[in-house]
This record gives sequence, C-alpha cells and structure tokens, in this order.
Amino acid sequence: MLLLQQYLYEHTDDQHPASVADILAFWREHGIQAGRKSVYSAIEVLQSNGMDIVCVKSTQNRYFVGERLFELPELKLLVDAVESSRFITAKKSERLIEKLGKLTSESHARQLERHIYMDGTAKPENECIYYSVDEIHNAIQEKRQITFQYYEYTPQKEKILKHNGYRYQFSPYALIWSRDCYYAVGWSEKHGKLAQFRVDRMVAVESSDQAAVCKPDFDPAEYVRKIFGMYPDDLCTVELLCDNEVMRSVIDRFSEDVSTVTADDGHFKAIVEVAPSPPFFAWVFTFCGKIRILGPEEVLDEMRGMAAWLQ
Repeated sequence: MLLLQQYLYEHTDDQHPASVADILAFWREHGIQAGRKSVYSAIEVLQSNGMDIVCVKSTQNRYFVGERLFELPELKLLVDAVESSRFITAKKSERLIEKLGKLTSESHARQLERHIYMDGTAKPENECIYYSVDEIHNAIQEKRQITFQYYEYTPQKEKILKHNGYRYQFSPYALIWSRDCYYAVGWSEKHGKLAQFRVDRMVAVESSDQAAVCKPDFDPAEYVRKIFGMYPDDLCTVELLCDNEVMRSVIDRFSEDVSTVTADDGHFKAIVEVAPSPPFFAWVFTFCGKIRILGPEEVLDEMRGMAAWLQ
C-alpha cells in the first residue's frame, strides 16, 4: 500500500493517469505478486484515509492523484521566489527546487526546471546563512543574546573579519527582509544602541545564555518605514512640501498614519521621522521636485551637499 501511495504521488497527475496494469507492473518490479482486486482494495483504503485518488472510468479504469498539498501553479510561484532570491545561494536554490519537485508528479516537476532572470543581483556565497537565520529566530523567540563575527571586503575584493575578528554581542529583535537581503535588527552592545547587520555577512553565529536587552517599544514595521534602504542613521523629524499628486507615494512609504496638512490648493505638507541618509535623499530626488524638504536646515544642507556631489 505504501508503494502504491508513492507510485501515485510520483508518477500520476491529471495528464498521466495509471491503469491497474501499470500498478501491478510497478508492484512486480518490487517483488510483490498481486491481482487486480488487491489494487482496488488498496486504492479504497488510501481514499478512506484522505488521499484524493481520482478514477477516470473507461474500458480500463485509470487513476491519478487529484488534490495535493501544493498545486502546480503554487509550486511554480515558490520556485520563482527561490530562484530569484538574492538571499539564497545558487547551490541551496538548486537543492530547494529539487525538494519542491518531490511535492508533485515527475511530469509536473519537469515544469519547475526554469530560470528567472534577475535585474543584475548576484547570489551570495555564504552557505551558513540558513543556520544563522535559524539561530537568530530561536534567540528572538527565547529572548536571548547571540554573538557573531562580521566581515567586510578589501579593495582587492577579499573577505576580512571586521575589527580583527571581534565578536559582536547582540540582542536580536527582528529579522527584516529589505531589498532582497535579510537584516537582523536589535540592540548592539558595541554601539550602545539599536543597530542592524546583514545576515549574509554574519559568520560564526552562536547563541548566548545571557538574556536579551529588552526594548518593548520596538516596532519592526515602523523601523522599516523610517530607515530608508536599511541605511543606519540617527532619526530626526523632517518637514516635506509635496505636490498633491504624490500623496499615494507618501502613504506607500510612510503608511496612512503619516501626519499631513494642506499647504495650498496644489500642495500638502508631511511631517515624517526618518534617517536623513543617502537612500532617503535618493527617494526625494526621484520625484523631480514634486517632493521637497523644508527643514530642518541641517538636513537641507546634507541634501544640497549630495546634489552638488552628483553634479
């Protein structure tokens, strides 16, 4: 019966049903001699235990697995997500897609062998990412600290550990996915404040017995809205003058809770708390003057400096 279940899952679908003769031949390949009644009986038992086996009635009845845990279109979406993810290494992508293929028939699995062409992003090489993510998740759930080392690149593109292999002591609060990268956000003992680290650049991640430094008011969604491009910087309150037509873009970025007031018939003002970083200024630039910074003056000076450098 287990062999029959395996055979139906792996070899049948709506386009490739199996006859009783096919099933008997498969059983014989595995040293099982049985008759047609045994096939009918086994199928009945599998159906009564929840397996969706569809019978195509004809002169010779044929059978295939109907509903599965994942339908083929769902598997295609998952494969596309794995294939296009910059977070998952090429080797791991191949292995995960192979595993996803085992959730459907061999025929349908061949349809999962396709490639997504990405916009110039490269796959990482750090195969330890998956274990790091698991360790960080466990620490978040158990409210424990972790320690790790962090690497950077030399001008010759060689990986080196930062600060001669210094082990960071860190209380993780959340894992955030941004721009196709994973970031661990939490309290850094070294920096004495909230900080973030790219997970694919963290190595030798280990759990600690020490309880995490608690920050009950931390809101991951709010953090993402304020820290543009996951570029760390001190937050400040910025006043924006915006054309009415960009209200949708402002809400997309800062949510419907963003503080706004009417300035005149064609404009509104928005008060936002952000990190005045290059990604924030780049976001403002993309609107070609339809969003302008009114203050504070030091933020305006930073933006003018960036604009002058670009020129």
